[in-house]
Amino acid sequence: MSVEFLPPSNSQEKLPKNLSLESTLKDLAVLNFQVEASSLAKEVARFFQAHPLLPGVILTVNGEFLGMISRRRFMERMSRPYGLDTFAGRPIMALYQIAQTDILILPGVALIVVAAQRAMQRQPELLYEPIVVQLEAQVYRLLDVHQVLVALSEIHQQATGYIRQLYYNLSVTQAELEAANSQLKSANSALYRLANSDGLTQVANRRCFNEYFEKKWQELEQEAAELSLILCDIDFFKQYNDTYGHQAGDACLQQVAKTIVEAVNYSTGEVSGETLVARYGGEEFAVILPRTSPEIAVSIAEKIRLWIKELEIEHINSEVCSSVTLSMGVASTVPRSSAAQKNLIAAADRALYQAKHRGRDRVILDFIF
Repeated sequence: MSVEFLPPSNSQEKLPKNLSLESTLKDLAVLNFQVEASSLAKEVARFFQAHPLLPGVILTVNGEFLGMISRRRFMERMSRPYGLDTFAGRPIMALYQIAQTDILILPGVALIVVAAQRAMQRQPELLYEPIVVQLEAQVYRLLDVHQVLVALSEIHQQATGYIRQLYYNLSVTQAELEAANSQLKSANSALYRLANSDGLTQVANRRCFNEYFEKKWQELEQEAAELSLILCDIDFFKQYNDTYGHQAGDACLQQVAKTIVEAVNYSTGEVSGETLVARYGGEEFAVILPRTSPEIAVSIAEKIRLWIKELEIEHINSEVCSSVTLSMGVASTVPRSSAAQKNLIAAADRALYQAKHRGRDRVILDFIF
């Protein structure tokens, strides 16, 4: 069992200089710590003790990637009452099967700014789990998420520092100043988009949903116009991940998000005003439909549902269909007071629950009076 520190190819430093918005995970230092799943847990524990900076370990079966267990989860299990007695003399696979959770796997060519966003969008208990970086086929390495966040900070400092330097340099030309301003605006614009979009699916994230929902509620309250909301949930998505793996799950989420956007855009002739598609939760999506009647909202939801089925994404362990399906809840109201905002979301959530309760792969409408 061994660990290897792999620095970036263009530098011997852990955090290379001159990072930019185009810098990728391959520009950062990654760790190669892999063990066969048959290795004893006590051997892994000794290695963690000898290398206190290791964030986790990659598990393999006959040299092929199986998964990853972080140092934190490993130590937590081993330190529980009887944990050492239970796992120390057993293969680490036994501990992994109990402690495993969702892991973030990104390609080496992924942008640092995107990787940072993806890492911070995870559930709170997973925020500081290390990232698994796939450099090429069957070549996986570990990256401490702290290094990614430090790199992101460096990228922002590089952009802002350059503009400050030019401002205080009396010999700067107008052309250089304009070019620096343009670069800074591009950097800030890109960071704003990253802060408001979901790194995996590229639709709006939950933060953007909340802000847009608040904005449209206030606008439509003044206009006394209707606001409709669709909540979508992929049926039996946990079983999908368990069957096909998390990488296939990510690809499924991307296809579903893309199709929802296309279906909504196709319906823009029926809808007055701007719509927003957002990733609302793990496998949940939301569609905000300003100035849209409940009838049209249901029609759009049905279009989304049918288009998803037409993708024919195989799902052999779904209890509804042999392919991926959506359950959808629709709610509509005329905004009247800020206190009622949560009622619209609650109504859509209620309708979504009813859609699941009645057999899934369907659209249910709920009204607010």
